Amino acid sequence: MLNQVMDFAGEVLPGSCAVPPYSETVFLAELGERLRSSRARCELSRRELARRSGISERYIAQIEAGKGNVSVVLLLRLASAIHGSQPQAA
Repeated sequence: MLNQVMDFAGEVLPGSCAVPPYSETVFLAELGERLRSSRARCELSRRELARRSGISERYIAQIEAGKGNVSVVLLLRLASAIHGSQPQAA
């Protein structure tokens, strides 16, 4: 599962080629777009992703719009949901 999350992070997390100063607004917008494209590639609706991840559909919409400042734990839950596995509780 860790490899899936790492792969997803490489797909979703922008900034691997970022040169400081990097705008947080641009970063969040790019993160949202990458989440949206990953979700679409897996043919998941926001509703289904919300059900699988336990994150509200509204918050997923905010993330995709570049308005949600998502935590690493929520990214893990989204990655697990997109890749079809369940996150392990700590």
